[in-house]
Amino acid sequence: MKTVTDFPHAVREIEHVDVPMPDGCRLGARIFMPADAGDSPVPAILEYIPYRKNDLCVAADTMNGTWLAGHGYAYVRLDLRGAGDSEGLMLDEYLPLELLDGVDAIDWIAGQPWCDGNVGMIGISWGGFNGLQIAALQPPALKAIVTVCSTDDRYADDVHHMGGCLLGDNLSWASTMLDQNACPPDPAVVGERWREMWLERLAGSGLWLETWLRHQRRDAYFRHGSVCEDFSAITCPVFAVSGWADGYCNAVFRLLAGLKVPRRGLVGPWAHTYPHLGVPGPAIGFLQECRRWFDHWLKGVDTGLMDEPMLRVWMQDSVPPSSYYAHRPGRWVAEQAWPSDAVRPASFKLAPGHALVPADHEVAEVGFDIQSPLFVGLYGGKWCSYTAPPDLPHDQRDEDGGAVIFQTAALEEPLEILGQPVATLDLAVDQPVAMLAARLIDVQPDGKATRVSYGLLNLTHRDSDAEPSALEPGRRHRVTVRLKHIAQRFPAGHAVRLSISTVYWPIAWPAPAPVRLSLFTGASELTLPMRAPRDADDQLRAFEAPEAAPPVAQTVVEPSRTHWTVTRDLANDRNVLEVLNDHGTWRLDAIDLQLSARVTERYGYDGDDHQSLTGWCEWVRSFRRDGWSVKTESRTLLTANATHFRIRATLDAYEGESRLFARSWDTSIERDLV
Repeated sequence: MKTVTDFPHAVREIEHVDVPMPDGCRLGARIFMPADAGDSPVPAILEYIPYRKNDLCVAADTMNGTWLAGHGYAYVRLDLRGAGDSEGLMLDEYLPLELLDGVDAIDWIAGQPWCDGNVGMIGISWGGFNGLQIAALQPPALKAIVTVCSTDDRYADDVHHMGGCLLGDNLSWASTMLDQNACPPDPAVVGERWREMWLERLAGSGLWLETWLRHQRRDAYFRHGSVCEDFSAITCPVFAVSGWADGYCNAVFRLLAGLKVPRRGLVGPWAHTYPHLGVPGPAIGFLQECRRWFDHWLKGVDTGLMDEPMLRVWMQDSVPPSSYYAHRPGRWVAEQAWPSDAVRPASFKLAPGHALVPADHEVAEVGFDIQSPLFVGLYGGKWCSYTAPPDLPHDQRDEDGGAVIFQTAALEEPLEILGQPVATLDLAVDQPVAMLAARLIDVQPDGKATRVSYGLLNLTHRDSDAEPSALEPGRRHRVTVRLKHIAQRFPAGHAVRLSISTVYWPIAWPAPAPVRLSLFTGASELTLPMRAPRDADDQLRAFEAPEAAPPVAQTVVEPSRTHWTVTRDLANDRNVLEVLNDHGTWRLDAIDLQLSARVTERYGYDGDDHQSLTGWCEWVRSFRRDGWSVKTESRTLLTANATHFRIRATLDAYEGESRLFARSWDTSIERDLV
């Protein structure tokens, strides 16, 4: 990435500003703006997240904020209530108060002498979520948003559930927020009241995992903040962005199809990151794309943006399986609208002999039985890839040993898809609660198997996520499993495989007991969204090279280290996936603050015992400056029996060598057809 220091505008940075809320609470902001904005007001761009503008996010904020300010915008990085140096408590994600604070912050920004009254929002993940949700509240000054790696549907497509299945990332994310909420404000910013504010957070923020596990179906809790409930509430233009390795790519396509406002979509090969930092590559000049977007909608400059196709995506070429890619080969393709008339469904029937055959073939009905071992999923990577540690799916041949597979003959010519693959399956199970995982796989001539897409379905949610119903053992059902959207080229000589399993652990929590699934050919089929190559794709405007301003100066004290290890103890029949992400220790030179962070996750089970499953996460984090030293340790253990989940968690906070705070939780929550 190119580091830029010479901008059209000199940049002024204000390290901390208190933004007042109507109830008296003050939220902490860092602001980058053109040096002359006080005399010549400019539009403002708000990024509104809980990730600590003073330290944990200061590097990325400085890179983006300085660049945007240097191109004529005021960039406001605002910490949520209860986060960083903001007052108050953060009790959950996307609560009504958070969104109302965002509306009030936009009103405050629009009224500042350095702002011309026009405001945009930008954000990745949390900031992408609340950008959509705040847009739906229609604050008058909000003229356009850029939402990256976010969702319009908090139940169907978020870290908590997928296809009605409970995701392992639900535990991982809850543990991350238990750690984040335990971080203190900075005494250098808030002064002597830092300890009082810290103790308030430690005691009051709560255990979010407990809240989330009390909502296992699509209810009012998850409908709140899901803008798909009423797309018409969003009246400002939306630029929606994601990556194929991200957990949120589906939302881009739903937003393009559901919104009626001016909108654009972009999906690259990236994981959960901004595209100018995009891995797997190629990264692009995303800040330049954002500037074109905001120049059009906030400044009234005709950038030609709205003359371009509605959707651009990276058509991925075939690659061998790997848990990490620095670069994904492929090419950019585009569609003028979404859904696109140029994408046409092609169906393949599941056939005897484990074959996938064109839909016009006559296929006899044959039953295939599968009862997957619990190891299926250990090589599946994370639901949402961060590519640190390497967390993409590995060779699927290990997984396919515990699945029933159906495969095409070697392709005589290349096949390209763009959109959402769908598996329609005729099946029966022997348990009242069951799930299945469907994986779309690119099989190379040498047998290596690369996962292209996948989908999950809790079969009790076959008709409704809001009102699931138990299965009658032995009764046949026709169910639809929607896989993640993808753009993929299968070369000639390769084969397309569909793999079905009754387990996908630890991406999803398995059913209470082993499930035997009977899958019937004849009526079962796989539908692929076929897209033929077009000459027009070669004429697309090229993206500029990625660039940003320099990050703040940092000194590495202890290097980071990562590992992703599967251990199979054959003597004791114990299997464990351990993920270590040790961020090391680093110092922010400008404020002489030393930080360290380490997270360890373990997911294990014994034999084929579904009630032996354990998920465990531990965070250790510290902040040090001169004589000030604090450390937090949080641990969360999730287990389950046939009827209940059990959460055991601890949180300890230290000032110097003394433990200032300690709390533990031990609670059980009934399984709700999960």
